Amino acid sequence: MTAADDPVPAPRAPQPSGRARIVLAEVSRRDSRAERTRTELAQQTRVGEALVRGLVRAQLALALRMSLVVLIGLGGLPWLFAVAPAVGRVTVFGVNLPWLLLGLASFPFLIAVGWAYVQLAERNEQDFTDLVQRPER
Repeated sequence: MTAADDPVPAPRAPQPSGRARIVLAEVSRRDSRAERTRTELAQQTRVGEALVRGLVRAQLALALRMSLVVLIGLGGLPWLFAVAPAVGRVTVFGVNLPWLLLGLASFPFLIAVGWAYVQLAERNEQDFTDLVQRPER
């Protein structure tokens, strides 16, 4: 056998000098509850459905309360004028009070109720988001 026939050993890759330990458990433990809740919402599990159902109930309850405010506020005016006809005969700037209240004052009232509804609905949604993203204690 000649020197040319000897197999040449392949060069070896450099070996790392130290060992590195990668721990993923600490990362996954940190947001495990929030991530689990988001997964349950996305996969529409029973827990996710219960959370969404709670949000829908809160929004429905808010809508019904605000509807009751509008019903009492605007629906109560004709009742007031029927019960106290003297109030219905009052004139302001030559216009009967019922026309002013129902024709002019009702619009700012409805805008105020709508604004309050939007603020409260956004607060419900923010509370829901905080519940979903709350880290485990």
